[in-house]
Amino acid sequence: MWFFARDPVRDFPFELSPDPPEGGPPGPWVLHRGRKKATGSPVSIFVYDVKPGADEQTQVAKAAFKRLKTLRHPNILAYIDGLETEKCLHVVTEAVTPLKMYLKERAEAGGLKELELSWGLHQIVKALSFLVNDCSLIHNNVCMAAVFVDRAGEWKLGGLDYMYSSQGNGGGPPRKGVPELEQYDPPELADGSGRAVREKWSADMWRLGCLIWEVFNGSLPRAAALRNPGKIPKSLVPHYCELVGANPKVRPNPARFLQNCRAPGGFMNNRFVETNLFLEEIQIKEPAEKQKFFQELSKSLDSFPEDFCRHKVLPQLLTAFEFGSAGAVVLTPLFKVGKFLNAEEYQQKIIPVVVKMFSSTDRAMRIRLLQQMEQFIQYLDEPTVNTQIFPHVVHGFLDTNPAIREQTVKSMLLLAPKLNEANLNMELMKHFARLQAKDEQGPIRCNTTVCLGKIGSYLSASTRHRVLTSAFSRATKDPFAPSRVAGVLGFAATHNLYSMNDCAHKILPVLCGLTVDPEKSVRDQAFKAIRSFLSKLESVSEDPTQLAEVEKDVHAASSPGMGGAAASWAGWAVTGVSSLTSKLIRAHPAAETNVPQRPTPEGLPAPAPTLVPAMPATPGAWETQEEGTDSAEDSSAADRQDDEDWGSLEEAEAVLVQQEDWSAGGQASHAGQTSSLDVKSPESDWSSWDAEGSWEPRWQDPSPPELPPEGTRLASEYNWGGPEPSDKGDPFAALSARRETGAQLRPDSWGDDNWEGLETESRQGKAELARKKREERRREMEAKRAEKKAAKGPMKLGTRKLD
Repeated sequence: MWFFARDPVRDFPFELSPDPPEGGPPGPWVLHRGRKKATGSPVSIFVYDVKPGADEQTQVAKAAFKRLKTLRHPNILAYIDGLETEKCLHVVTEAVTPLKMYLKERAEAGGLKELELSWGLHQIVKALSFLVNDCSLIHNNVCMAAVFVDRAGEWKLGGLDYMYSSQGNGGGPPRKGVPELEQYDPPELADGSGRAVREKWSADMWRLGCLIWEVFNGSLPRAAALRNPGKIPKSLVPHYCELVGANPKVRPNPARFLQNCRAPGGFMNNRFVETNLFLEEIQIKEPAEKQKFFQELSKSLDSFPEDFCRHKVLPQLLTAFEFGSAGAVVLTPLFKVGKFLNAEEYQQKIIPVVVKMFSSTDRAMRIRLLQQMEQFIQYLDEPTVNTQIFPHVVHGFLDTNPAIREQTVKSMLLLAPKLNEANLNMELMKHFARLQAKDEQGPIRCNTTVCLGKIGSYLSASTRHRVLTSAFSRATKDPFAPSRVAGVLGFAATHNLYSMNDCAHKILPVLCGLTVDPEKSVRDQAFKAIRSFLSKLESVSEDPTQLAEVEKDVHAASSPGMGGAAASWAGWAVTGVSSLTSKLIRAHPAAETNVPQRPTPEGLPAPAPTLVPAMPATPGAWETQEEGTDSAEDSSAADRQDDEDWGSLEEAEAVLVQQEDWSAGGQASHAGQTSSLDVKSPESDWSSWDAEGSWEPRWQDPSPPELPPEGTRLASEYNWGGPEPSDKGDPFAALSARRETGAQLRPDSWGDDNWEGLETESRQGKAELARKKREERRREMEAKRAEKKAAKGPMKLGTRKLD
């Protein structure tokens, strides 16, 4: 039977890359790129080929193999695996690049910052301190060829070929026999007499001085060049001079050298070094220290190297969230570091953490995610959004914290394009209907209308027909002035989604009613919208063949492109009408009229205003069609609105002293309604579109107009633009006073018309029905008790009923 010897190199779990070798330290070792066969992860492989007649060199290589295998330190090259045969030695380490090559590549890309160099030198000195002070070993080969850099930019000390014990065990230093390395030997070694008195670290610290010189000035031509510091930073020069001093006795210990450089104003006293030192000890830090560190980290990330952020900061952030108690503070630096990742890395490292964060019950975590959704929404696919994120996000619509409800509404601008049919057209619309009709915060109602106008193009045709007209019409009845403006511009932004019949019979009657609104900003926008819709109707009337073109989007399926048309029609939403919330609250603290006021609930959180970055507003088609005789005041008001931002609820809370009560039954009924919302699920509260607060339109025949009070002038009697002096005052002032008087008589009314789905009538009808049922039940019980009493007859006193 024949037995064949196995090839150990072939069975080795690592393989060399076909790329040419990267070099290595001067001597017999050659550095190759490699990878692990099982996983494909990159590694570095140092190869030494055994040659006949080089026994001394082979022994040095085997000693280096043994030293690297047994020494473990974060700043020393990390050993992974090795192979020793009669023909070769293979040493597998973490993937690294020689420092000389790394500096050359970075110099071509713009050069290294002093921050990176300070931390790199800090690591090498710390490795020397470990060898000298803890292991009593002399490296004896400190130079640029013995330093390597990993993918995170961390400097590692290698080149352990000529290491020996400082205690005399195992003999003296081995002979190098390499001229390139002998130029780094200190001058006292050239003195064969051995009379020079030196410390055990003196030689290595001299070589460290040579390394510092080469890092800042390039290759060292000769030892005499050390006298000129060259480009070495001024803060490092005094300490460098101690290293290359002729007296070996005064050369500092590596630990003392670090201490001197870390002193105030020292070369290694900077934010980058402090951050790295904290990350190295983060596992033993107190939770309060970790919280403070992560809060301050995001400010410094912009000045840190990209590789350092990706490969060192990011793993620590993920670990802190997964196993620590860092909480929401890791979100800001996490998304900041995420900008350095490509799409594949983002999907693998960030998205799983984000999905897990959305299921958290921590309110701070949830609101941070909603505020920063713009940074990661592009990496989320539709199945993940619909099944793992949206079910958790919708809980924010029912949250008792107004700030979370507001941020949840804003986030729908980003989530809507990725929602499926059921979530977008049913689930989301139910929540929007409830918020617009019942939420006690005016800014939230306003922003709900704003968001609906922006996502209207993504809705199905049937949902658009059922929801948009009714929702924007309801907004025009809102007592909060910015909400009324949002309703007007909502019609304008979605103008291409309405048929001509709807424009004439449903939209224009609503807009005409706003031309006598008490707020001038509402009247201005109403007049502009009326002119735009009239222009469309007139163009179709002049040329009926345009009808198909004008109504092409009415029955079309949902399309993102339609959203662009809506945005160009009236550049509002994030930068337009939504900003009226904060703008008009600041200008008119009592902007909500016709509704009894009540104090703002105590304990309402008031964080600092968080505004969405403003985007330039695109002038709409209806704005270009308006007449040139529009006043400058109207134009300036529109410009101011487009320059503003989202009406942040936090800012509104700081200004508004009183809020309106939308409950028809007063404060008591509203409190009961709010508590019930906290318990009931949206499915139970919104069983059908005909439920209370739905957006199903109920258009009825117009009621006969009321006669104006005696003495009221007709609109045609006013001078609407002539030269007549304006000493008669604003004709809307009297109308405003009459509205306020009427509101006092009917505090629970939207207005004089019977608008669809009024909550007051619905609740009164239900209350009356319940009262009648209770009365019938009471009568039945009394009748039953009377029958029982008559059947038994009178009972005798003092007697006992026996069984």
